[in-house]
Amino acid sequence: MARCLIIGCGCRGQALARTLVAQGHLVRGTTRDPGRCPEIAKAGAEPVVADPDRVGTLLPAVAGVSVVAILLGSAAGPDRELEALHGPRLEALLGKLVDTTVRGVVYEARGGVGDGLLRAGAERVRSFAARSRAACEVVLADPGCHGAWLAAAEDALRRVLAAR
Repeated sequence: MARCLIIGCGCRGQALARTLVAQGHLVRGTTRDPGRCPEIAKAGAEPVVADPDRVGTLLPAVAGVSVVAILLGSAAGPDRELEALHGPRLEALLGKLVDTTVRGVVYEARGGVGDGLLRAGAERVRSFAARSRAACEVVLADPGCHGAWLAAAEDALRRVLAAR
């Protein structure tokens, strides 16, 4: 059993949370909107109000976590905010994870965010994994094909959990 943190626990994140909880894992799921906390709790995850644009809000949720799933491939917002989210904000988060219990990261690299930004984000995650000797997986499945995406995300989490 492991504790997993899903950053961006919307519809797909909640489906992944249900699967992880059914496998006996403890799950936390983040949302920027406190009104979404009941949905996350219904999926079996501990809801956490945190904003990936403000890395410091995520850090309390990392306590005791083994694996972080970053599901922000379909994040919405102005281009400059998305560039920061998958660029310097992601880099800052990964830097903070080095001195925690996190031993693996799953990164969603497909969605409504530009392909170039997601490719660069995936490279940041791979670089972090190499530097910190953490496991990492990149989910490239189309989030528009819910079943295929969920299977790919589950497989990625399974591989990261097995590697830790």
